[in-house]
Amino acid sequence: MEEFRFAPEYELPRWPFVPPPELRGGAVVRHPIVIVGAGPAGLTLACDLAKRGVRALLLDEDDTVGVRGASSRGICYAQKSLEIFERLGIYQRIADKGITWSFGRTFSGETEVYNFNLQANSVSAQPPFINLQQFYVEWFLVDRILELGGVELRWKNRVTHVEPGDDGVRVEVETPVGNYVIEAEWLIDATGANSPIRAQLGLEAHASRSTDRWCISDVRFKKPLPVERWTWVDAPFNDGRAVWQHLMADGVWRIDYQMPEDCDTAHISKPEVAGARLREQLGPGVEFEFVWIGPYGYRDHLLDRFRHGRLFFIGDSAHVVSPFGARGGNSGIQDAANLGWKLALVTEGRAGEALLDTYDAERRAAAVQNLQVTSRSARFLAPRTPAEHTMRRAVVALASRYPFARALVNTGRMSVANDYPGGPHLPEGGRSVQNLPLRWCDGQPCTLMQLLAEGTRCLGLWFAPTTEQVGAVADTVASLPLQLVAVGGDSGLPTLEPTEALAKHLGGGAAGSLCLVRPDGYRAALLRHPTPAGLAATIHAALAHDRSAA
Repeated sequence: MEEFRFAPEYELPRWPFVPPPELRGGAVVRHPIVIVGAGPAGLTLACDLAKRGVRALLLDEDDTVGVRGASSRGICYAQKSLEIFERLGIYQRIADKGITWSFGRTFSGETEVYNFNLQANSVSAQPPFINLQQFYVEWFLVDRILELGGVELRWKNRVTHVEPGDDGVRVEVETPVGNYVIEAEWLIDATGANSPIRAQLGLEAHASRSTDRWCISDVRFKKPLPVERWTWVDAPFNDGRAVWQHLMADGVWRIDYQMPEDCDTAHISKPEVAGARLREQLGPGVEFEFVWIGPYGYRDHLLDRFRHGRLFFIGDSAHVVSPFGARGGNSGIQDAANLGWKLALVTEGRAGEALLDTYDAERRAAAVQNLQVTSRSARFLAPRTPAEHTMRRAVVALASRYPFARALVNTGRMSVANDYPGGPHLPEGGRSVQNLPLRWCDGQPCTLMQLLAEGTRCLGLWFAPTTEQVGAVADTVASLPLQLVAVGGDSGLPTLEPTEALAKHLGGGAAGSLCLVRPDGYRAALLRHPTPAGLAATIHAALAHDRSAA
């Protein structure tokens, strides 16, 4: 019998437990923002706040990142998340360590049904996707938080009970050397899919589980393969079931095998069983070694509300989707980016608390969209009725010849930045603006995210304004969290070189028009003829408060 080798385990970083000052007794300390959970969502929010100069406290029950045993878990980081990471200052580390890709192929049996290139419609400085093991991203975020300062990380601090109140949340914490109590003006639950806080409060998550079963094999091998996403709808080397194949950092391939619904999960994860599957795929002569093997069955859930008074749910504590198209971890990262700037403005007294309600309005709508997309993928990959099987066979057969059928082949629509619905604060709705490479008129390069990286303010990109127009709004702008930048013209403002790509992407370009971009990189409004009153009204609407709150 063939023996299968395992690669040496990863050396994950560990951070020391430091006894908190609250253990010495005295009055209960009140913290402005407390984040519970050091996963991708919690760490992104902590880093976002640190970058904005907002004090916060993060509590985590462990002293490391990832999962002990170093499974890959989330691996595909989408363009919007990568743009967020550029603003936070860790993108280059991710790009240097990870695997950049944009091209994917879908197969039925041995036949390529269709392919796609996600770079085709991109104008961002970031690629459509980078594959990287989740623990690396968490590691880089921790390093950046420590570098920025202002956010305290407490390891081996487990939250055991929360008590929401009208003006804050009482939090009970357990440590290796004793327990203590703190208060939080705002508490953020980023504890993941099995959130103990959500369970303690008895919040209905409307959870459902699929009977579909999968087995992940993280593996190194020497067979040269393209750096592309390959998907089989019905792989001949997996008994006609689906397979995904991705390359990650360190030369590790992540291969997901769809399994029979009634399988024994312990059996399918045995090295000899996983090795036989891999041997069927790679051929008899390919050397390989396992890094990690593990089964999973997907599930989903969705809270009715993501804000409960002074308590917010982000990432998997708020919503879980099937792992198709990388819409889980990326959505949590984008939750954090949505909430971070709003918490910053509210805690600094520059916006009213109504702004925080827009987090629920926008990110819950995004979660609903992602659930719809991933649910359709699940039905395509695991048809439940003879009619669904027949439909899938027909779609796959037609896809290689007819473009209309390719759109119906659903092996996981890849994650994109969700649009936000219209509302009082976003009359036109919100659309993510890609991180376009730009250039100042003196020739110095920059990007949109670099313009949004300092402080917490909206960005007004004003196409060829006149000196008179700029002068007319000067007093108004001075009282608003707004940075004005000209695109062309000679107005006296900091000025970018105009490009067709920028004008087309923002939906503007006509002389005098102004595109308002929020601190999270979403277009809030396009003003064709901005006036001082109109600009002020638009900013106040975007911040969900009236003039008296400014």
